[in-house]
Amino acid sequence: MELPLVVGVDGSDSSLEAVDWAVDEAARLGLSLRIVHASLWERYEGSLPSFGTGRPAEEVMAEHIAASCAERARLRDPEVKVSSDVLPDDAVSALLHAAHESSALVTGARGRGRIAGMLLGSVSLTVAGRAVCPVVVVRGGERNRQGSFGRVVVGLGDSAEGSAAVRFAFREAQARGCALHAVRAWRRPAHEHVDHPLIADDAAGAEEERASALLTDVLRDAGRSHPQVEVRRQAVEGPAHKALLDASSDADLVVVGARRRHGHVGLQLGRVAHALLHHAECPVAVVPQRT
Repeated sequence: MELPLVVGVDGSDSSLEAVDWAVDEAARLGLSLRIVHASLWERYEGSLPSFGTGRPAEEVMAEHIAASCAERARLRDPEVKVSSDVLPDDAVSALLHAAHESSALVTGARGRGRIAGMLLGSVSLTVAGRAVCPVVVVRGGERNRQGSFGRVVVGLGDSAEGSAAVRFAFREAQARGCALHAVRAWRRPAHEHVDHPLIADDAAGAEEERASALLTDVLRDAGRSHPQVEVRRQAVEGPAHKALLDASSDADLVVVGARRRHGHVGLQLGRVAHALLHHAECPVAVVPQRT
């Protein structure tokens, strides 16, 4: 039996969008959905005993958030098995702990109190950088979140950090019945022979060929396991983060890998992952790769 999909909620509009996305994802993959709300209300109740008969407002609020999100999920898709928990911990610790027993974590882009248009919230960024399972940050326009474009994008960096992300992206594309668009960025050599344009063109052509060859190599094994998925390969000249941000405008999901090194705490999130988590126009999946 596969592990459940876990979505972290805090009652914000962003977390409600994450719940909707997670319900649809659970339905696509045939997974159960676990809704998690972290609350430290007990720490702020004081040390003196209470003689009142009412329950603490913070406890009632925490349970209301979890229950209302669970009800929202059941109404969206009654076929998805939904459970909810209020965990006595801070949000980051609760979600990182839940990651050990989940197929993936889903979070919103911003928490309560955030101004619309601000960058990614600290909880989502920290979780994306430290979780042991894939993390999906739900952001972008409504059409992107609803999967209206029929396209999953995967960005390929070094081959060492790409295989887990590629497998995740193929699985997503197959579950959605859509195309997989694999992107590898390349750059011209730093010291071009400006007095010899043919030499410069040859050097640029060699870089583009290397990018295309890496696309073919990394996609080969996963492609054999998903022969029905249409794959589009694209070697793009320029910065990788810009290529993927451009691709996110008409994508349902962008997938990137991140290295998890033995002996290191957390993932090694680079510029590309940071740029996507803050600015992508569609949901972003960060998939850990052990090296």
